[in-house]
Amino acid sequence: MSLSSAWTISRSVNPPRLVYLDFPLGHTAGRANDVQSQRAVVMAALRLLEEARQPSSTVTLSERWSGDDAWKDTVMRPKVNGNGARGEVFDDDRVERLATPQYQSSADADLATADCRTCVWLEE
Repeated sequence: MSLSSAWTISRSVNPPRLVYLDFPLGHTAGRANDVQSQRAVVMAALRLLEEARQPSSTVTLSERWSGDDAWKDTVMRPKVNGNGARGEVFDDDRVERLATPQYQSSADADLATADCRTCVWLEE
């Protein structure tokens, strides 16, 4: 089962089951702090696991990131400050990548323990 917001990458690896959400990378389980959105994605994935009868079964969710697709024009592309000459400064508005796990709430962080078999990123 794969949850993805990268259609071409996902199709190139041909997962056995795919739930695709046309959201920016990093939001494959819905919007941050939006329980309703996240629940819809997880429920779609569980339905696909239960109902899929063919290899490479895919569900494309209809939820939209915004009213139009303008957000796709700037995703993963730095904004340029200046006149286009060499040596100009770029603004990078991507979310910072951190080396430590990030949680939506302190309650989620409290659930991640060293004896958790699925919390493989935790070090003792």
